[in-house]
Amino acid sequence: MKKRKVNLRDLKPDSETQHSHDDGHNHSNPEKLGNFRTYLPAIFSFVMLLAGIAFDYFEAFPQFSGWIRILWYGVAYLPVGFPVIKEGCNSIIKGDFFTEFLLMSIATIGAFAIGEYPEGVAVMLFYAVGELFQNAAVNRAKRNIKALLDVRPNEALVYRNNDYVSVNPETVEIGEKVQVRVGEKIPLDGILISEKGSFNTAALTGESKPSTIIQGEKVYAGSINLDGVIEIETTKEFKDSSIARILDMVQNATARKSKTELFIRKFARVYTPIVVFLAIGLTFLPYFFVDEYVFQEWLYRALIFLVISCPCALVISIPLGYFGGLGAASKNGILFKGASYLDEMTKVNTVVMDKTGTVTKGVFKIKEVQALGWDEAEFMKYLMAMEEQSTHPIAKAIMEYKADGTDFEATDVSEIAGKGLKGTVNGKTVLVGNKALMTSNTIEVPAETDTIVESIVMVAIEGKFAGYVIIADELKDDAHETIKQIRESGISKIIMLSGDKDSITQQVAKELGIEIAKGGLLPEDKLNEVEQLKKQPNTKVAFIGDGINDAPVLAASDVGIAMGGLGSDVAIETADVIIQTDQPSKIAKAIKIGRSTRTIVWQNIGLAFGVKAIVLILGAGGLATMWEAVFADVGVALLAILNAVRLQKMKWN
Repeated sequence: MKKRKVNLRDLKPDSETQHSHDDGHNHSNPEKLGNFRTYLPAIFSFVMLLAGIAFDYFEAFPQFSGWIRILWYGVAYLPVGFPVIKEGCNSIIKGDFFTEFLLMSIATIGAFAIGEYPEGVAVMLFYAVGELFQNAAVNRAKRNIKALLDVRPNEALVYRNNDYVSVNPETVEIGEKVQVRVGEKIPLDGILISEKGSFNTAALTGESKPSTIIQGEKVYAGSINLDGVIEIETTKEFKDSSIARILDMVQNATARKSKTELFIRKFARVYTPIVVFLAIGLTFLPYFFVDEYVFQEWLYRALIFLVISCPCALVISIPLGYFGGLGAASKNGILFKGASYLDEMTKVNTVVMDKTGTVTKGVFKIKEVQALGWDEAEFMKYLMAMEEQSTHPIAKAIMEYKADGTDFEATDVSEIAGKGLKGTVNGKTVLVGNKALMTSNTIEVPAETDTIVESIVMVAIEGKFAGYVIIADELKDDAHETIKQIRESGISKIIMLSGDKDSITQQVAKELGIEIAKGGLLPEDKLNEVEQLKKQPNTKVAFIGDGINDAPVLAASDVGIAMGGLGSDVAIETADVIIQTDQPSKIAKAIKIGRSTRTIVWQNIGLAFGVKAIVLILGAGGLATMWEAVFADVGVALLAILNAVRLQKMKWN
């Protein structure tokens, strides 16, 4: 059964399709005008049908009979019937005989042949109305995804030949300097050259809260500059930018059909010809079994049978349900690479997650400062003077202790491989590093440090232990809520696998209430753990990682979910589902959307088959008229469409 396909590639940003004018004149909206013209044929046929029925039953126009009556209903039929008949003929020319267009054409032309003109017009009119409802529902779903397409930048101000020139983003090369004014979109991925900037990333991440980026940090194409003129240095060509790759993924998402969609399409191709032959049989076979056979009566029943049997509700509402699910997810900053993954998400019963970058921020922070025999501020000045010479992430965390740095200066600083730093601060010899550095310099370390599981930086001044700083990765703000929501969704088996040392992994797992956790794992170790889980009967595994080191596991799991996908090329390539922010709580939201989509799809299947089966039996027995047939076909299709549209209205908090 062929339907007109929704091609997201045909979608263009509003800036390309609409032009707003502010010249003091009123301008008609071409999109609204186009929509009104779309409804004109149905409106015309509806008015003509109502007038014809009034003439039939109220005798207001005595001459309304014979050829005048036929011509009237013929004129009412053509605006809605001709496009369907034309579509049916085109399908036949292409070799596809058994389509819904053929069924509707046979049924309505047959109704005219036996003199049931109002019913023939009504069937085609309501079918046309159903198509209009379908288009409106698809357009609503499109708009949710189209928000992503609207963030595609149209121009870039590039510094060339001592001036900023406006060019197409696709012509900008890596390393060029780009200026972005207030309210404009970032045209390409890059590094912020300006001191800082505030950006609206709602279209990319689903989050309305502006994000502040400081000099040297990454900015992404499609973000909107909110505060002052900024400059960036491009790090990727437009075709390789995160937004371009995400757009490509979204545009192709509807091509990856779910098993349910594929089954319904195959079913419709078998079902439709069977219905046609049954209708032919219902017309002629009673001649051999019924004493008082009346051809016109059995033809009418067969036409009713055809209308009822039309699989519009299935062919329309099921793809629309999945399309709506993809749109709802995109609106919430969750990208499914296809409808099949919406289905897979509903089957997940085991969640395996990485630690760093998934439930933690992946950024070191000072958790505790212990100065022994020293004033804490002075102790930190010695430590910061030494760490100022290092580029290690832990050094960066220590330097954030005081925003304007330290007035102490370190000299003769040397790095001792695998242990730490040695140097001179204010004429004093200072050692900064791990326990191995202390013991190798015969400095006694307090026993209490042996029980600390986090990363620890020890300091010795003039040969004596001066204190230590505990450095820890912070949990994300919604980490606890994430675990709670995943459990509430019915998934009880949650496992943490991390490359960080086991003691830290166990501590984080305990804090979050995760019973099974393993640390100190290499990427191949994580892969082995997931593969062992998949071998267990009735186990569907979703793995959540940052999409870089975890690429092999993301690919091997039943559903691979990448965190912070905008910043990770590997995530976009490997994962099945991408959470566009670093918020793990959206995983539970993705599960809810997947389950709601599947529920609505199966509700539509049950509704369509149930109502059609009842009315088919009544129609074959002569107990249903063409009006009941219209409800069983178009009415059920409309109900199914409205049910599918609910996905766009649901709140996923």
